[in-house]
Amino acid sequence: MLEFVLVFAVLSLVLGGYWALVVFPKQRAFQHKQKLARSLHVGDQIVTYGGIIGKIMDIDADKGISHVEIAEGVRITLLTAALQQIYDPEQVAHNAGIGVSKPQAEQKSS
Repeated sequence: MLEFVLVFAVLSLVLGGYWALVVFPKQRAFQHKQKLARSLHVGDQIVTYGGIIGKIMDIDADKGISHVEIAEGVRITLLTAALQQIYDPEQVAHNAGIGVSKPQAEQKSS
């Protein structure tokens, strides 16, 4: 009987750990992505998962499709789920600086 209780306790800990380390973060990321998709408006500057920066020209929420202008007169049709974030030039520059500054520091020390 004690063995069954111990096996059940260990299994519960393993499943709880799996939930905390795998399932819960994925749910949180999915909720964040859904919140972003609902907050987008026509005219917003966005970045796609492919790294393309554009301006939302139209959103068809029923179909989950967005029409994005990536250059003057060049429009593409994307899944709204492919829109990663609202474009913030300062944030992009900051993130690029973080990625670039570390290898430069290593080169200087060599």
